[in-house]
Amino acid sequence: MPKHVVFIHGLWIHASAWKPWQTLFEERGYTISAPGWPGDLDTVEATRANPDGLNNQGIAEICHHYADILEALDEKPIVVGHSFGGLIAQELLANNLVEAAVAIDPAPIKGVKVLPFSQLKSGFPVLGNPVNKSRTVALTEKQFKYAFGNAISDEESNALHAAFTIPGPGRPLFEDATANFVRNSPAAVNTHTAVRGPLLLTSGTEDHTVPRSVTVAVSKLYADNTSSVTEYHEYEGKGHSLTMDSGWGEVADDVLTWLASQGFGPRAE
Repeated sequence: MPKHVVFIHGLWIHASAWKPWQTLFEERGYTISAPGWPGDLDTVEATRANPDGLNNQGIAEICHHYADILEALDEKPIVVGHSFGGLIAQELLANNLVEAAVAIDPAPIKGVKVLPFSQLKSGFPVLGNPVNKSRTVALTEKQFKYAFGNAISDEESNALHAAFTIPGPGRPLFEDATANFVRNSPAAVNTHTAVRGPLLLTSGTEDHTVPRSVTVAVSKLYADNTSSVTEYHEYEGKGHSLTMDSGWGEVADDVLTWLASQGFGPRAE
């Protein structure tokens, strides 16, 4: 039976942005799915028109949503997550719900203490107003350009904004921003003692939303877990749009190569 890969999108992006990845992974012999967050609707347009289902959806709710989806599958899948989807992927892996995980430019987990200015600026459209914790917020073209599209042309960034952006719930950003001050933060991941499958963390060197220093700090949190594989890959010149801009294929091919190296080729037992 082909291995099943589940793709998890990040904040402000609709699951349909994974379609090129889904096509490629299917061509390589995997079965695939890309379920949206709780409250997402089937299309970008429908979600924009009625985003209220995303209101007040936090990290724990999103994790439980995906856990329920995974547990309904015939076998434990592989999960590939981008941005907040990368944080969710790590939580699912640490809880032994998936066989392997790829966290592409993931939102920081609890324990990361670096806070670059670009990360703060990228989150400011939400974090700048406490009322946003319980509602959804959409990014303007300009805000998207800074947070996602800074390493690509204005034309391409605006096209991605038009094609894939949806309002995102503010609550996950507030929970992530305060994670180090909350005892039972939903952004906490057992990096030290969880016996789990392999994990790949990645970073684009030009990422404003999750700067390289943040993902390097995440990788260091896993350093003492010698019973499980954790690897870090870096993409020179790429920003936070790296999973959906014109250079997505380089990242996808690298993920496929890594999965094969870990024994998770499409028909691996």
